[in-house]
Amino acid sequence: MLAEKQMEDIYQGLKVMVIDDSKTIRRTAETLLKKVGCDVVTASDGFEALSKIADNQPDIIFIDIMMPRLDGYQTTALIKNNKRFRKTPVVMLSSKDGLFDRARGRIVGSEQYLTKPFTKEELLGAIKDLVLE
Repeated sequence: MLAEKQMEDIYQGLKVMVIDDSKTIRRTAETLLKKVGCDVVTASDGFEALSKIADNQPDIIFIDIMMPRLDGYQTTALIKNNKRFRKTPVVMLSSKDGLFDRARGRIVGSEQYLTKPFTKEELLGAIKDLVLE
């Protein structure tokens, strides 16, 4: 139990952004991440996310692929083309587990790809791999 508590302390104060048009997905991710001490910022689409990214400067961004107005690919490309946020890791979220989607995510600059529904372990694993290593 103590080791698990210490493991969770490593996430304390990390700024995590979750961008998804599904309120359920946003709330689920936010709850899981807040439990381990992350500061969580959410957005329902790419447009809303872009201003929040500038204001909050997250350590890592989880982004849904299929969203209205500005999809995950377009939003990721905009993030990665910005000098200030180019190094911010972006993890694509999708209910589709296709090779095409993964490849397209890599092309626009995402570091990782998680299939929904994701687990707490997958979320924290991505943070551990991309932010804490």
